[in-house]
Amino acid sequence: MLQGQANRARQLRKAMSKPEVLLWQILRQRPQGLKFRRQHRSGPYVADFYCHEARLVIELDGEAHARGDAPMRDEQRDCWFAERGLSVLRLPAAAIMNDRDNAVAAILARAVETSGED
Repeated sequence: MLQGQANRARQLRKAMSKPEVLLWQILRQRPQGLKFRRQHRSGPYVADFYCHEARLVIELDGEAHARGDAPMRDEQRDCWFAERGLSVLRLPAAAIMNDRDNAVAAILARAVETSGED
């Protein structure tokens, strides 16, 4: 199973969506000294982005996240992360496309906030 997830994470890194690529261009520069990982494996899931220092998972949600059973699956996923002491920040993919600077500011504010928690 671990090998399968490693392959899935690798495939997701190669096939990142445009909003993910645009956000990664900034996060890979370690803003405010914070290291972010892209398509990070965690248990049965692959997080879009992860900052270990802040224990912060960042998920970019496209339109599909509002359809069918996706909201329920997202909630289960968020609970799984929360049970492990990780905070989840969900952003609409459109927020990256429309105002990347503001979206990044929200991510950094949350990361700084959660990295100060014990």
